[in-house]
Amino acid sequence: MTTVVVVKKAGQVAIAADTLVTFGDTRLAHRFEDNGKIFKVDAPAGMSYVGMAGTVAHFPVLRKAMTALPREQLKLGSKDEVFDTFTRLHPLLKETFFLQTKEEDNDPYESSQFSVVIANGTGIYGLYSYREVFEFKEFWGIGSGRSFALGAMHAVWGKAKTAREVAEAGLRAGCEFDKNSAGPFDVFTIKLKGSK
Repeated sequence: MTTVVVVKKAGQVAIAADTLVTFGDTRLAHRFEDNGKIFKVDAPAGMSYVGMAGTVAHFPVLRKAMTALPREQLKLGSKDEVFDTFTRLHPLLKETFFLQTKEEDNDPYESSQFSVVIANGTGIYGLYSYREVFEFKEFWGIGSGRSFALGAMHAVWGKAKTAREVAEAGLRAGCEFDKNSAGPFDVFTIKLKGSK
C-alpha cells in the first residue's frame, strides 16, 4: 500500500512517493528502513524514474529484472516502448523470479502483477498488470492513497506553477488520509524534452 504520483507541467516531469511500508497492521516507517518506492533506470534514451505500488516483493524483483535486460532493450520513451520493454521482461519475471501470474480463472492474459508509473524526459506513463500502458497528459497516481492524491492534484492544478508542487500536494493528501501512506516523501524532477 502506498501513494505514488507522476505529474507533467510547465516543462517539468515529477514523480513522488511516500516511504511507509505496511505488513498487515504493522507499519515500518522510513525511520527504521530505507523504504524507497522509486528507482532510477538508465536507458539508452536517458534517465527514467520508476515508481511502484503493491507487495514489497515487487520492488527488488523489478529493479533486478530491469537491470538484467540488455541496455539496448530497456526503452521507456513512449507507450509502445514501455509495452515492448515489459513484454520482454515478462518471461524473465516468470522464469528467474518465479512470478505467480494468475489473478483469476478467466484472465485474458498472464498478469505481471505490477502497478507502475514511469517519469522521464518524454512524459509520464502508467503500466498495469496485463501490460496496459497509459501516457498521461497531466497527472496520475497509484496505490491505496491514489484517490486522495488525484483529488488534491486536481484541486491545485490551476494554481501550481510546477510539476513538483502538484506532486507534493498529491502526496500530502495521500499521507493525510490513507492509513497505509506516510512521509517523508521522495520527489524527483526531470526537464521535459523540448521544453525551454
